[in-house]
Amino acid sequence: MSLWLRRCVACALIAFLVFALAWHFRAPLLTAIASAWIINDEPSHCDAIVVLGGGMQTRPFEAARLYRNGYAPRVLVASPEQKPTDKLGITASDTEITRQILLEQDVPAQSIVPFGNEVSSTFEEALALRDWVGKTGAKKIIIVSDPFHTRRVQWLFRKELGSTGAQVLTVAAPPLKYDTSNWWRTEQGLIEFQNELIKYAFYLLKYSGTTSKR
Repeated sequence: MSLWLRRCVACALIAFLVFALAWHFRAPLLTAIASAWIINDEPSHCDAIVVLGGGMQTRPFEAARLYRNGYAPRVLVASPEQKPTDKLGITASDTEITRQILLEQDVPAQSIVPFGNEVSSTFEEALALRDWVGKTGAKKIIIVSDPFHTRRVQWLFRKELGSTGAQVLTVAAPPLKYDTSNWWRTEQGLIEFQNELIKYAFYLLKYSGTTSKR
């Protein structure tokens, strides 16, 4: 057997062993990856709990739980861009649905505060929240979002709100169909983690640097 062929066989055996070990230990490895990626700060008393657009099946419920536990006197609800059917009155807007969920979860109407004006991205939500913090003088806020979204949220909101001096805590709303121990076994978990890897890289490339201006 030639030297070149022996090297090829050795490389193939090493690759096979690495793959076999990774497959055998996939559960603890993938669990550790998810645990390292997800940001879930310990909540403490703050000026407001923020519900970002989307995730209506989980985010408002977690925000309401935090409110009922006394972590803030108000819940801020993002006002995302309306869909064409919303404007026609055929469907309810995400803002209105989120508000109704909060009301059903025992958050009083006077404690629900909208912010932003038809924001269309997490970046625009960060700018809108920065404006709200600047006007109100809030010192600490909790932002509720989906688990894999939390890393991008923490990086972006701490960056954009840095000039205000406000402290930002990020809390992960428990997903319905997976957790850190089995996220790779569900289509939703795989898609959400994959999407967030791409979006986080995109945000780092596009929004790194100085604080954005209006």
